[in-house]
Amino acid sequence: MSETDTGEREAGSAGIELAISGMACAGCASTLTRVLASVPGVARAQVELASGRARIEGGARIEDLLRAVEAAGYEAKLAGSDAA
Repeated sequence: MSETDTGEREAGSAGIELAISGMACAGCASTLTRVLASVPGVARAQVELASGRARIEGGARIEDLLRAVEAAGYEAKLAGSDAA
């Protein structure tokens, strides 16, 4: 991850991983894949139902990714983070 001049975190080329809660079926994972892929700066998004994880590559702001997931009706946090 990198920081912009304003201190906002971005997903780097190595990508980030989000922990997603609220997914119940493959359709949920598919919807979230489309939602995340539509966030400006996302080069690739992959959501796995079984693990409850989303992997995002590109230069999107993490805050934008979290907002997009929440706007779709799910909860997300950085994987390995205790913060929501």
